Amino acid sequence: MEAKIIKEDKNLLEIEMNNLTIAEFLRNELWQDKATELAVWKRSHPSKNPVLVLRTKGKTARKVLQETIEKLIERNNALLKEFKKMK
Repeated sequence: MEAKIIKEDKNLLEIEMNNLTIAEFLRNELWQDKATELAVWKRSHPSKNPVLVLRTKGKTARKVLQETIEKLIERNNALLKEFKKMK
């Protein structure tokens, strides 16, 4: 997956991503952080890459994104362990 930061301020991030599924997954998970004021993705045309938009209050947008990604990695690792037990 590729991601490109388009805009970054203290409480705002706009990231172009080449994977709509990941953008939607992140958008949904970002809402779990109470500092999130806005978590959406947009795209100008279906043939264009989505842009994830994150606006926060109380924590920097970068910190919220980083913490969310770390939580997703931990959850994914736990899920992989459970699947391996099923073999």
